[in-house]
Amino acid sequence: MYIPKKMEMTDQNSVSTFIINNSFGILISPTLIGTHLPFVFTPAEGKMGVLYGHVAKANQHWKEFEGQRVLVIFTGPHAYISPTWYKAHHAVPTWNYSAVHCYGVVEILGHEETKLVMETLVNAFEPSLIENKELMPDSYLNQKMQAIVGFKIWIDEIQAKEKLGQHRSQDDQRGVYTALKNSTKSDNVKLANYMKKRHIGTGD
Repeated sequence: MYIPKKMEMTDQNSVSTFIINNSFGILISPTLIGTHLPFVFTPAEGKMGVLYGHVAKANQHWKEFEGQRVLVIFTGPHAYISPTWYKAHHAVPTWNYSAVHCYGVVEILGHEETKLVMETLVNAFEPSLIENKELMPDSYLNQKMQAIVGFKIWIDEIQAKEKLGQHRSQDDQRGVYTALKNSTKSDNVKLANYMKKRHIGTGD
């Protein structure tokens, strides 16, 4: 990924938080097949962290990426940026965004590890659901477990980028941030909130 020096996210804690908060990614194997799926990230495991995921057994992608070095792309808030928001007299439209690319080798998991990954994933989004035996009895869950393949990715490289207009003048940054913050479009407001949280591109 092309990352100008000013747009590189280097702090490991910030990168980890980004992946955890934007955990729905795209797994791309060497033959350029891609699968969209949620991940569980464990930053303290392995050299640079480990990504856990699962796919349907019917999805033949898992047979191809087993043992292969793959790319997983995570994207954060993004939005169109109008040149009318700048104070500068000459400008062109652009797109501001944040993204993290993780590279690593895939290892297929056994039944027990896959079950643990599934429980961790559910607990991350709806903790009370695992205990709802009326909705998801053990026999039903065991049946569903037979239809998925769990895997882990041992990360060996991370590229992280935040293109948030931080290279522009303070006046231009303030113009963009104000326009995004006051927009009626949810994507614009999400990007403004992210910029404020990260203290990047707001003109402060």
